[in-house]
Amino acid sequence: MLKLGKLPDRTPIKLTVTVTPDLHRSLTDYAAVYREAYGDKAEIADLVPAMLEAFLAGDREFVKALKAKGG
Repeated sequence: MLKLGKLPDRTPIKLTVTVTPDLHRSLTDYAAVYREAYGDKAEIADLVPAMLEAFLAGDREFVKALKAKGG
């Protein structure tokens, strides 16, 4: 048996989301600050999935509910 388990499905799923103009400005500003902080340009579409993952992982009630549900 390999030490590394089978990799999960990593097939990307395209998701279209509509945001308000204010949120779009904030995301644009975030991308600019990201670029300044890391010296690496990242598109909003590349940042949003990471932001959502961080948000979900940091939501204690969500994580607690998943554990209670067995997931």
